[in-house]
Amino acid sequence: MTTLFTSAEVRRAVELLASRSLIRLVTEIDDNGVIPPRRLTGTLPDLSSHQLRRACEAASAHGLVRTAPSSGLELTDPGAELADLYDVAARWARRHAYPAPVCEFSSRIRHALDLLAPSLAPERADGRSPRRTAGLPGDEAKADLARPRALLIQWLAGNPRVTRILEPEPTA
Repeated sequence: MTTLFTSAEVRRAVELLASRSLIRLVTEIDDNGVIPPRRLTGTLPDLSSHQLRRACEAASAHGLVRTAPSSGLELTDPGAELADLYDVAARWARRHAYPAPVCEFSSRIRHALDLLAPSLAPERADGRSPRRTAGLPGDEAKADLARPRALLIQWLAGNPRVTRILEPEPTA
């Protein structure tokens, strides 16, 4: 299996992309359009101001959002593509009742990304893939993961700075 990413890169990327606050921010902007800065806390009341600030800083540092002059926070092209990836992952998880039949949207995405991560990492020294087996969906559901996996690989390949360690610059 040829891999584009190291285990550390996959871990960093999934840690970022599976962040509940980032998922909420990206999908909210994707669903409803530009959010004026002063409306962020009212638009996403389930996130603390700290979570919201960190999500905005991370999204900005990784090129997922930008501040549009005189309008507010909007998705960049990579941010819109990430929203599409989130939709595909959530649809897969819902179709296969993963991780549970009733589950929050962001939790479905986090679990799907966690499930995909081991298949993106290089093989271990003994030649076996570092895949987990406990709590995984059946063979049919795993085979159905091909599309979300391909989209994730394509997105990560097109957005290499997400796999690198970036400390977002604090906003004033």
